[in-house]
Amino acid sequence: MPKLNVSRRRLILSTGAVAAGATFFGPWKTLHVYGQGAKKPIKLGLTCDASGQYGASGQDDLRGIMLAVNEANAKGGVLGRRVEVVTVDTETTPATGSRVAERFITRDECGFLIGALHSGVANAITQVAAKYGTIYLNTNSSAPSEAGENCSRVKFVWDGNGANFAKAAVESAARSIGKNWMLLTNDYVWGHTTSAATKALAEKSGAKIIDNLLVPQNTRDFTSYLLKIQQAKPDVVAAAIGGDDIKALRQQVADLKLDRKPAWINNQQDWPDVWGAGINSLFGVFGTTWYHKLPLPGVEDFVRRWTAAWPDYQIAVPGNVSYNGYMATRELLRAIQRAGSTNNIAVIKQLEGHKMPAAERMQHFDAYIDPVTHQVQQTIYLAERNPAPKDDTDMFKILSWTKPDDAKDDAAPTKCKLVPYDKVPTYEL
Repeated sequence: MPKLNVSRRRLILSTGAVAAGATFFGPWKTLHVYGQGAKKPIKLGLTCDASGQYGASGQDDLRGIMLAVNEANAKGGVLGRRVEVVTVDTETTPATGSRVAERFITRDECGFLIGALHSGVANAITQVAAKYGTIYLNTNSSAPSEAGENCSRVKFVWDGNGANFAKAAVESAARSIGKNWMLLTNDYVWGHTTSAATKALAEKSGAKIIDNLLVPQNTRDFTSYLLKIQQAKPDVVAAAIGGDDIKALRQQVADLKLDRKPAWINNQQDWPDVWGAGINSLFGVFGTTWYHKLPLPGVEDFVRRWTAAWPDYQIAVPGNVSYNGYMATRELLRAIQRAGSTNNIAVIKQLEGHKMPAAERMQHFDAYIDPVTHQVQQTIYLAERNPAPKDDTDMFKILSWTKPDDAKDDAAPTKCKLVPYDKVPTYEL
């Protein structure tokens, strides 16, 4: 099993090596990275954070990706070829993400890119991937813009986004809790686009947004924001705060006893952010795409395989982030197998519109990759803190599950403009 103590230096997580004579010819219209018919490894570039605001989630994402890679290699690889990966810390920084993507494609000969938590990083990677025609799977960054105005023919978005979670929660909250709302927003693309989707749905449901408090990334002291919330006395606070920021916010909300009133909608809660803080700091209603105690086929077996692969990892069980990494990678490798080729256009066509049965996805409803936006349309879950946990890992009480089309972001198709296939640089590994 590969070691995953990732630093900022480049790591190759594979026992395979690039054969002598392999040549990269540069960003031409057609790129032949490896000689035709040769059993060269299929190389994936993993754009996973190991530091910064989403460092914890980036390492969780990496473990899900690597589980899928290792399982494929144990079965003989893909098209009879071993899958090899290269990973570098993208540092939760768009400029670093851009440099890493460029390096993966032009120097490390990676034909596919996978990863990202921060939507600014994901968009930076997308721009580089689109320049070369390199397929990029955005595993976990969830700004609505990723499948909207920042979509791409080469990018596929695997997480639920802020609009999906808002559609699952906002209308019911406006109807049953109250009409005076405040927004608490991380001041970058995910926060802005998620809060914009929440605002539109809340106002459509008759709510009034009395304020939107913008929170810089890497904020650790939320006192001033929480005092404003105390003074305004809204019925609902809809928060779009992520990564290490949400850990700090949760503890301070609990300390000020604001966790019960007003009501809180926390959009999505990523499992690595929850695990570090513990169950007692969870409050409000929040979204997720997966939970390790869903009573569904395949869940227990997936948890068993994941925990066996990472027995010494600080997080005891897989959550939504690792799940998304695993599913994205598994489906990419399956698409390459179905295409019978690593040709990027052939693989893109295998992914577009691809349907995934609920039993294979370990969710309540069948999922599919939207051919118009390239987002995975999937079951969206709402949860709250579990008042009667069965063990130390049982932190969520699942409240509802929303069908993919009922949670679909209606605005995305009008904003997403995919370029024609003949405008995409082509390559075959």
